[in-house]
Amino acid sequence: MLKVNNIDVFYGNIHALKDVSIEVKESEIVTLIGANGAGKSTLLKTLSGLLKPKSGTISYLSQQINGKQAQSIVKSGISHVPEGRRVFSNMTVEENLELGAYLRKDRDSIKKDIANVYELFPILGERRKQQSGTLSGGEQQMLAMGRALMAKPKLLLLDEPSMGLAPLIVKQIFEIIQMVNQQGTTVLLVEQNANMALSIADRAYVIETGKIVLSGTAKELQESEQVKAAYLGAL
Repeated sequence: MLKVNNIDVFYGNIHALKDVSIEVKESEIVTLIGANGAGKSTLLKTLSGLLKPKSGTISYLSQQINGKQAQSIVKSGISHVPEGRRVFSNMTVEENLELGAYLRKDRDSIKKDIANVYELFPILGERRKQQSGTLSGGEQQMLAMGRALMAKPKLLLLDEPSMGLAPLIVKQIFEIIQMVNQQGTTVLLVEQNANMALSIADRAYVIETGKIVLSGTAKELQESEQVKAAYLGAL
């Protein structure tokens, strides 16, 4: 579904991604783990068209997408849930969800899809007329995910969905990620909580200082002494 081949990305003179290659197959959950500043968010921003690679290629459904505008990438079936959630705080929950469908022309089905989001995230249905800036962190994360799903993506890019959330909410968010995947959406998950990410992923990559240093099945990385020492604590 998604193939990233030898991309290099710069912030000015800073070489943020160095010869990065990854692959995401249809129906998978693939996770990218690494420390702060390793390049995880940079990769997602590049995939969604917010950053442009200096070299290398990105193909999605056998079509090259590097160099395309972000809105074209969304229209092609890729949605990005950014780090920090970034909901529109002065808009209601429902208005945020409607905005997620702004590129869609099938207006008749948008209400049905909003209802589907409320079924997936019941708390959002209860808060539908509430300004999103007044929601809890966990509720805002659910809203950001729901808004991304309103674009009807085939591939969902999730950036640090557990950040700043209580353990019980994190567990709930990860259960919902699995549900979304089971309903047919492929997921590329960037996450510092390596334990949780590897527990639901099919395959995984480890990125350090802009380079992919390890890859394999999630089980292989869970059992890797290098990964245990660096990311999984005493496990």
